[in-house]
Amino acid sequence: MATVTESVDVHVPISTAYNQWTQFESFPKFMSGVESIRQIDDTHTHWTTSIAGVKREFDAEITEQHPDERVAWKSTDGTTHAGVVTFHRLDDATTRVTAQLDWEPEGLVEKAGAIIGVDDRQIKNDMRRFQQFIEERGHETGGWRGDVDRP
Repeated sequence: MATVTESVDVHVPISTAYNQWTQFESFPKFMSGVESIRQIDDTHTHWTTSIAGVKREFDAEITEQHPDERVAWKSTDGTTHAGVVTFHRLDDATTRVTAQLDWEPEGLVEKAGAIIGVDDRQIKNDMRRFQQFIEERGHETGGWRGDVDRP
């Protein structure tokens, strides 16, 4: 299993950063390799990714979500993929966003990419793009403030 953890400080209030992260369908705007995410209902999404020429589709379930604290998800079919993003208030206008992603590399290209750190660089760049995206906007594109308790 490959794991990457990356943090970025964004110059927006915690609720703005959190609200934007709940807008899964906006992920392709800042996450390279994510072609689309379709929100099926409050706790289910369908992902289409294309990373290093390897295209995958899978469903994921939001397993835990607490406003201004965390969003966690895991795949429910196909690709083994899970993640959690936490939000930490640094001051009234600055939030530390930390993403931890876990996945099972499949095939030679994905396994090689994980070994040489391609995935780490991609997540680092994705977090920087999230920072630019939300700071340039100054506000979220939407938000879902519901609670999902861990099973």
